[in-house]
Amino acid sequence: MASAAPSVQVGNAAYHEPTGFTKSWAWIKRFARKRTFGFLAGVFCILILLIAIGAATGLLTPYDPTAVHGADRLLPMGSSSLDGTRFYLFGTDEFGRDVFSRLMKGAQLSMYFSLGVTAFSMTIGSTLGLMSAYFGGKFDLILQRIVDAVQTLPLLVLAVALVAILGAGIWKGFWVLAVLSIPRPLRVIRGSVLSVREELFILSAQSLGATNNRVMFRHVLPNVMAPMIVLISYAIAITIVTEASLSFLGVGAQPPTPSWGVMLTGSGQAYFQTNPRLALLPGFAISTVVFAVNMFGDALRDELDPRMRGT
Repeated sequence: MASAAPSVQVGNAAYHEPTGFTKSWAWIKRFARKRTFGFLAGVFCILILLIAIGAATGLLTPYDPTAVHGADRLLPMGSSSLDGTRFYLFGTDEFGRDVFSRLMKGAQLSMYFSLGVTAFSMTIGSTLGLMSAYFGGKFDLILQRIVDAVQTLPLLVLAVALVAILGAGIWKGFWVLAVLSIPRPLRVIRGSVLSVREELFILSAQSLGATNNRVMFRHVLPNVMAPMIVLISYAIAITIVTEASLSFLGVGAQPPTPSWGVMLTGSGQAYFQTNPRLALLPGFAISTVVFAVNMFGDALRDELDPRMRGT
């Protein structure tokens, strides 16, 4: 049985300690008031995630995004099929496929891909960066030289080369990007931990006999959450762009898989002069989602970082 919130008698009135839901709701309202633009960007990101989930279940896509209707090819926006049974909000491509359904299905691929790559790389990279900075020594030296070697080449160039060697495919691209994305959080978290490691509260915890695991994960890690939040938003944004780039170059998602990158390089490139919407719509989707993710991450960092509060 859940216990009631504690209360304290103050004068003639009783003060009730706010519950967890009340605190969360108050924080959301304060965040929306102080960081309105970032809050709206976060709402947009949640909307895109819901669209991705709805596209995965088939609840939101009006039609099958891979269904071919030759008689309805290259219909403009707001058109109906020739037999009058379908309405195409964003028109159709060269195979008569519904562009709106393909955009929504492409959101599913982009969001699932970026969230999966970010979760994997942040978990591994943050753990290694934390251990590297905390323990130092030969482990830190060897790990940092490996990171230097990987970061000598741009992420996209190295990803394209490795996927081309391993063979085209969305899952191969996923694991290549997941592994290649580890060095960035590793380097950033290592730098943040190095600045926190010598603080007095860390030395006090060590002098009281706290184990290394407790010091790292209970005292050091919570104090480097602000750069981690920005890093997560950056990683999601750059992964969306990289996945679209791999698909655009033909080594990521393969047709007829609905992907924003595939839509750009297929019908978008072939029919840009006569039907520019086939390229502008997926390009606008990529740009908007990346911008919103970055804005939300920056606003969340400013709100959660004690040094940035009040600015």
